[in-house]
Amino acid sequence: MAKVDESSPRTFPTIDQCKSIGRDKDTVVADFDGTLLRGRSSFPYFALVAFEVGGVLRLLFLLLASPLAGLLYYSISESAGIRVLIFATFAGMRVSDIESVARAVLPKFYSSDLHPESWRVFSSCGKRCVLTANPKIMVEAFLKEYLGADLVLGTEISAYKGRATGLVTGPGILVGHNKADALLKAFRNTSTPDIGLGDRKTDYPFMKLCKERYVVPANPEVEAVSHDKLPKPIIFHDGRLVQKLSPLMALLTILWIPVGFVLACLRIAAGALLPMPLVYYAFWALGVRVTVKGTPPPPAKKSTGQTGVLFICSHRTLLDPIFLSTALGRPIPAVTYSLSRLSEIISPIKTVRLNRDRLKDANMIKKLLEEGDLVICPEGTTCREPFLLRFSALFAELTDQLVPVAMSNRMSMFHGTTARGWKGMDPFYFFMNPSPAYEVTFLSKLPQELTCSSGKPSHDVANYIQRMIASTLSYECTNFTRKDKYRALAGNDGTVVEKTKLAANKVMG
Repeated sequence: MAKVDESSPRTFPTIDQCKSIGRDKDTVVADFDGTLLRGRSSFPYFALVAFEVGGVLRLLFLLLASPLAGLLYYSISESAGIRVLIFATFAGMRVSDIESVARAVLPKFYSSDLHPESWRVFSSCGKRCVLTANPKIMVEAFLKEYLGADLVLGTEISAYKGRATGLVTGPGILVGHNKADALLKAFRNTSTPDIGLGDRKTDYPFMKLCKERYVVPANPEVEAVSHDKLPKPIIFHDGRLVQKLSPLMALLTILWIPVGFVLACLRIAAGALLPMPLVYYAFWALGVRVTVKGTPPPPAKKSTGQTGVLFICSHRTLLDPIFLSTALGRPIPAVTYSLSRLSEIISPIKTVRLNRDRLKDANMIKKLLEEGDLVICPEGTTCREPFLLRFSALFAELTDQLVPVAMSNRMSMFHGTTARGWKGMDPFYFFMNPSPAYEVTFLSKLPQELTCSSGKPSHDVANYIQRMIASTLSYECTNFTRKDKYRALAGNDGTVVEKTKLAANKVMG
C-alpha cells in the first residue's frame, strides 16, 4: 500500500453514490460513530458502560466530566476529549466487567442506530474492516458477532492486574493519522482496500488510502436499519437501562433514581400488604397500569373435587404471577425455577421452587393443583425481545385444566430483569419506572381433545400453547432455552451466540 497522502483533504462523494452490487470480493474500511452508526456522539455508549459496571455514582462522574471532554474535543483535539471520556468511564473497572457489558448490553443499542446507507455498502463487501476511536473492548464483540466484521482496529485501553487504568496504550487514540497508520500496518502485506467510508475530516487520511472514498453526511433524521435486515437478531441482551442516555437523559436518570426507589418501595408495599382485590386499584393510584383482556376462569371449587387450573404464562419479569393475581383479584401460587430470597420475602403470593428433578417437580405440582389454581412460566427464564423461548412440556403431563395467558409489559427507564446483576433488585427496578404497565390477556381454556388425556404428546401440547401465546402477542416462537440464554450472555463459546440466527430449524411456525 502507498503511504498516507499528506495533501489537504478534498471533498469526497457521498455514500449514496456508492454502488453495492457485485462487491462480494471487495474490501471495505469504515469508521464507526457517524458512519456505521447514525449518531456521531459516543457519550451514550460510555454512559451505558459507566452505569452498568460502576452504577449511578460512576455515571455522575462521567456526566460531570463530559463538559471538559466536549471543550477539549471541539477546541483542542478529538483525541483529548476522548481521553477524558475513557478515563471517567473506565478508571478502576475490572476489564472482565467491561467485556461483559460490551457483549451483553451494548449490541442492543448499537444495532438500533445503524445507518442504512453505510450498512448497505458495508454488508455488500466480502471483507469488512472497522477503524474507530472508540475503545476496541467496547465495540469488537458487536462488530464481529452481529455485523460480520473481519477486522476491528480501535483504541486500546491500559490495564493493571485486571483493572483498567483509565489511560490508553500506544499509539494513543485512533483518530486522524493514527487511523491511517493503523490501516497501513494492518494491510501492509495485502492489496489496497477498495472502499473507505468516513464522516469527518479526521477520517480523510485513512480514506485516501482506499481506491474509492465516500463520506456519510450528518443526517440524524435518517431511519435506522430495521432489525430484520441484520445478519442475526438480538434475542438475548442484558442491562438495566431501557434507552440510551444523552447528557440530559443521564442527568434526569440520576435525579430520578432516589425518587424512583422510594416510589418502588411504596408500590411493592401496596402489593405485599393490601388484600389482593385492592391491589389493582392501589397500583393504578400509584401510577402502575394494569390492563386485563379476555375472560378468566372462575376459581376451582374443592367441594366438587375439581382440581385447580394451571395458568401457562409467557415470562417477561419475575412479577408475572403477581400481575396475574392482580388481574384475577385473588392470590395464585406460583412455581418458579429460581427466585432470590428477597423476592420470596416481599412476594404477596406463595412461591414454590422447582428443583429440576422431573419426578419430584411433577409430584409437587400435582399436589398444589389439588389445593387450587396455580401459575407456571414454562419458558424457565425471561426474554425481553418479541420472542418466546421453548416451553418445558412437563406441565402438559400433569393436568388437562390448562389456561394460556399472554403477558406483556412496558418500561420506559429500567428493565425489571437481569442476568448479570442481583436478581433481588428486579422488582425494585421494574417499579422504579415512572409509569410501568402490564397487559394480561387470558386465552381460552385448552380443549380436551388437544390435551395429553386425548393422546397428544406433551411436547405437542406445549408447542401449541406456545404458538397460541405468540400469535396473541405477535411474537416469534423459538427453541431456545434458559441455558442458551445464559451461555449467549456469558459468551462462553461462539456456538450458542451463533444459534441466535433465525435458522429454519430454530424458529417454529
